This record gives sequence, structure tokens and C-alpha cells, in this order.
Amino acid sequence: MFSFLGCVAGVVAPAEGIAVSEAEQVVPGEGLPLEVLPQDANNNLDVAMLEGALYLAFRTAPSHFASPDTVMYVVRSVDGGHTWTHELSLAMGTDLREPRLLAFDGKLFLYFAVLGIDSSDFEPQGSMVVVREGGTWSEPAWLFENDFIPWRVRAVDSVPYMVGYTNGGDIYDFESEALPAIEVRWLTSGDGLQWTAAVPGQEVVQTGGGSETDWVFLPDGAVLAVTRNEAGDESGWGSNICRAEASALGDWRCVNDPRKYDSPLMFRQGGKNYLVARRNLTESGDYDLGYRDDSHVGQTLAYSADYWGQPKRCSLWEVDEVSLEVSFILDLPSRGDTCFPSALDEGGGRWTVYNYSSPVDGPDLSWLEGQLGRTYIYRQVLDFPVGG
Repeated sequence: MFSFLGCVAGVVAPAEGIAVSEAEQVVPGEGLPLEVLPQDANNNLDVAMLEGALYLAFRTAPSHFASPDTVMYVVRSVDGGHTWTHELSLAMGTDLREPRLLAFDGKLFLYFAVLGIDSSDFEPQGSMVVVREGGTWSEPAWLFENDFIPWRVRAVDSVPYMVGYTNGGDIYDFESEALPAIEVRWLTSGDGLQWTAAVPGQEVVQTGGGSETDWVFLPDGAVLAVTRNEAGDESGWGSNICRAEASALGDWRCVNDPRKYDSPLMFRQGGKNYLVARRNLTESGDYDLGYRDDSHVGQTLAYSADYWGQPKRCSLWEVDEVSLEVSFILDLPSRGDTCFPSALDEGGGRWTVYNYSSPVDGPDLSWLEGQLGRTYIYRQVLDFPVGG
């Protein structure tokens, strides 16, 4: 049914006792319906469960980069992802990214970002939403008409939350001498369509070089978050590791980490805080190389060029909620162009992770080489020790 890649079967991290299953190829895959036509690049994705059915949304395009030929699909499975039926195809003659699924109030919401067609630029145009209700999908409708990019959305105790960012159009502008002013926004909603500040009066929780962000609630009601800080700011480059206390959820206190945790996904398991994100396969793993004698633009360009030329992994990390330190645990089966994870909590310490990668049994490509080649969507299972 699927392609099982035995070279990564039964990988274990002895220090943590976490077992990782072999990688199972989903896209392209024999279980997909005829309506789904995967192209060379299959990457941005999300998964969700609604009323016992599994939904997968993903982007397919000629390459990792922006294209007018981009198509976003949603498929549905009632047998755990072995076979799929076609639900939705979105093609708008421009790039579509960041599919985000929310199962809420008996409906399934798909949020996605609309971008341009210039393969060398990042051109956010706004965000749209489609809603599945009673087996029928609505027409796409604009949700945020500015350049807001939705990053993560989930319901916690039946309350929807969304985190995203604005002013991201200059992330890859290496000509401006001004410090970036990207705004990370934390939102909530009562119906999945109208979104307001999660903390009244404090919609913006970070301003600077940070963009992609995920977070978890801690048992005491505090928030722990990880933000990719690719554009850099006065704190440095790499990532921001943040915490906000329950009594002041809009006041995020952040520290810099020189490693860049692209596409952060956070979850809690066994009393610990886990992060799945991209790992830079160098001796230090750092994105921020400390070139403080150069201008901000010069440093950003140098760091980006070095990063693009290095191999990558999609990895599991642990985030300490007190020290705000991030510790590497293990690599998932991945290489080249990889890491846009989504995960399902199966219970009993088991998490199913969907992710994309260059061929996991192929050569160890640089990130740029991987972006120019074929990528596939895989899934694997993480088994955490019971009670651990």
C-alpha cells in the first residue's frame, strides 16, 4: 500500500527511550485518489481529525518556490490514512501556502496564505478560509486582507487559538537597512471566522525579526513559545524562546537562541515540552554566526547563504519551561528540503507525525539542492515511554 523504508526502521534515542517508526510515504502514494495529481514538490501540510475521519491538506507545485501552478489539496481517510478520498482542490493561478486545519464545532476550517508568483520573492497577499460543514465545502473567502500569515491554529478546551505574523514581506529583502518590524499576533475566536486578540489589547506579542511561532499552555496556565527569528533584530538571529505567565499572558519574555527552528511545532507529552523543527546539520547548528562587524543586512545575507548551503534534518527537541533552553533529542527520517510538521496525539504516549522531505533514502543534499528537487510527504510514529 505504502512504501516502507527499512533503512530507518526502529530508530531509538536511548537517553530518552523514544522509538521512531520507519518512514511511510503518503504523497505520492498508491492510496491517493485519481483527482490528486502530485507535482515534484509536495511540502506545506497539516492534518486534523473530525468525527473519526482523518484529513490531510497539502501544497503541491513544480518546486519549493512560489509558482502560479501551485495546487492545494484536501483528502480524507476513514481507515487511518491507508486510502484517501478527494475532498477539495484549490488552484488560483498564484502561490498558496501554510494550510492550517481546525476541527471545531462540528466543522472543519482550512486557513491558507495567498502569495505571489515570483519564485525569488516572498509576497504575502492575505489569508483565506474554506469551511467544511455537513459534507460540503464553502467557497474560499478572505479572512485577513492584510499580509497576515497564519502559522498554527488549534482548539484548547474547545477554544480556538491562532498564532501568525504580519509584515513578513521583507524577510528576504536584503537591501533595506532598517531593522525588521515583523509582528507576531496571538488570536482567539468563538466561531472560527471572527478573530480577536487572545489577550484583550495585546494582539501583538512580539515585534522584531520573529515570524513562524508555536506555543503550548503549561499546567499552571503560562505560555511557552518558540519563534523563528530569521530576519534578526537587536536580540540576534536564530530563534526566540518565550514565556508568558498566566497572570500576564500578553507579556512574552523572550531569550535568543542562535539556532533557527524553522517551522516550529510544539506539544506536551509526559510533563515535558517538545518541539519538532528543522535542524541545521553543522557542528554548532547555529544560524547566527556572530558576524557583528557587518551591517544588519550583511549579517542576514551571510547567515542565509551559509544556511541554504548546509544539509538539514527535521528533529525532535525538548524545551525547558524554566531556563528556556532547547535540547536536541533525535532526528526524524528526513534530509535535504524537509520539515513542515504536523502531529496527531494518538494517546498512550504515541504521536503520528506527518512531514515532508527530500527522499529519505537518497543523498544528503544541501537545503537549496533539496528545494530544487523532488520532495515527498511521509509519516512516522513517535512512541514515548509510558509515563515519560
